[in-house]
Amino acid sequence: MALPLTTDQPDRTAPPAARAVARSFIGARLGSLFAFLPVGVWTINHLWNNLASYNGGDAWQTSVTGHSSNASSALVMAIVLVPLLWHTVWGIGRMFRTRGSSARYFGSLRYWLQRASAVGLLAFLGAHLWLAWAHPRFFEGHAETFADISHEMHYETATLIVYLLGILAIAYHLANGLWSFCTMGWGICVSKSSIKWLERIAIVFFLILLGIGWGAVYGLYSGAAPA
Repeated sequence: MALPLTTDQPDRTAPPAARAVARSFIGARLGSLFAFLPVGVWTINHLWNNLASYNGGDAWQTSVTGHSSNASSALVMAIVLVPLLWHTVWGIGRMFRTRGSSARYFGSLRYWLQRASAVGLLAFLGAHLWLAWAHPRFFEGHAETFADISHEMHYETATLIVYLLGILAIAYHLANGLWSFCTMGWGICVSKSSIKWLERIAIVFFLILLGIGWGAVYGLYSGAAPA
């Protein structure tokens, strides 16, 4: 006689559609989680560390590019880049699978702004990781210097504009992502009143991140040596 299937055993008789739904559910949870832990936390900390530009080049380089060893630098980047890659792949797939709703203007606008910020952010992060991290470390043998980035900010208008828009995309994507994480992602806020409060918190969070990021850009811009 066959033993009954217990609850702690995987149901291998489940139809493929059910297993696909389960995988999609788990993937969505991990995708939204990785957007905040550790990627979001690291991004906020990175923006904050760049405010050290107001204390001079040495303080900035110690705060932003300083690591005790190459191993610690590689470990930090692995902890950040692997979840970032997961979130990116998940996000791209989600962009092709989902469609915005026109039932609520604000909700539809937020949907499309989130996707637009994701596309812009992907391009910005690719350029930033290459120019500010990979190229100087692996091709020039040193971390990016304060003199280089401040010179680019001050004397290359295109660089300044790209950073301003990139930080705008970061601030919006993280703030709106916080709202999605707590509502549709993990169901932390489900009542109308809690969702309303969360919208206010997300707006404040967006403004704070934008202020920190643009403040850091101004610190780098104003710290450039005369040409």
